[in-house]
Amino acid sequence: MELTTVWFALIAVLWVGYFCLEGFDFGVGMLLPVLARDDTERRVMINTVGPVWDGNEVWVLVAGGATFAAFPEWYATLFSGFYLPLLLILVALIVRGLSFEYRHKRHDDTWKGRWDLALIIGSFVPSLLWGVAFANIVAGVPIDADKEFTGTLFTLLNPFGLLGGLVTLTLFAAHGAMFVALKTDGEIRHRARALAVRIGAVAAVLAVVFLGWTQAKTGTALSAVVFVVAALALLGGLFAARSGREGWAFTGTFLTIALAVAGLFLALFPDVMPSTTDPAFSLTTTNAAATAYTLKVMTWVAVVFTPIVLGYQAWTYWIFRKRISVHHIPSPVLAETGQ
Repeated sequence: MELTTVWFALIAVLWVGYFCLEGFDFGVGMLLPVLARDDTERRVMINTVGPVWDGNEVWVLVAGGATFAAFPEWYATLFSGFYLPLLLILVALIVRGLSFEYRHKRHDDTWKGRWDLALIIGSFVPSLLWGVAFANIVAGVPIDADKEFTGTLFTLLNPFGLLGGLVTLTLFAAHGAMFVALKTDGEIRHRARALAVRIGAVAAVLAVVFLGWTQAKTGTALSAVVFVVAALALLGGLFAARSGREGWAFTGTFLTIALAVAGLFLALFPDVMPSTTDPAFSLTTTNAAATAYTLKVMTWVAVVFTPIVLGYQAWTYWIFRKRISVHHIPSPVLAETGQ
């Protein structure tokens, strides 16, 4: 197998990991005003992702860096053409990160309310725009002979792209609700489980339409199989949630996102960014790749450091695996006095 194909597959794995892990982070943030009835329950929800959210974001940093090093032409065209949506995602992620760090600094309802709003918006915007971006990458965008994007922001806001955004938005919300149900106890656990089923049903309808449309546009026999299994995984997750089996329910949404993203990359290959102007102008794993020497060095670096990163992240999830509830949250008075 050529190293260009290997690195295309590795980048796909990085995006799968990012969407599966950061997806429930986004879902928890978006559902903060829906599931939580008071500040204590909001703190419970935030604490479910508190130990892991920053580690989850490492996946997108590595995916971006790997794309830059392995496929510099892809990186250049993507980040110049999708500049505004990616900038909005970046700003949202920064604001979201600040909300985790600053919300608890003052025991003031107005202060907390503003940072809660920042968390909600900072979770909503990437959830929507990542879907829009990937839908357009798979479907193709106008690229000229110089490998430059010739469209505008409104080029990306087409029906297919917007549907992709709604799919990621609803899938991440359902995934987040499943995670809250898995990680909490008490009333919020039951509310999250019920909400996950309702949102998941909407996500299932949107996902079937989107994946079917993708398959009709650019799919292969293998991507069709993966898409079908993704749909079955979502249905299985919803059934498990209705039965009160949160672990299997979360596994179902996790597999759905993983398989759907994998299917998109399978439908995209061997292109990395198809051109709707002329297929001859499309960026592929061949004409967008770095030199063979660069790919060899990157491969050795990945072989050494990938197990270390995966091991550390797995250890983090294991350490913080227990459920939390409102009785684990100290009152503001006790927190202020250090008691």
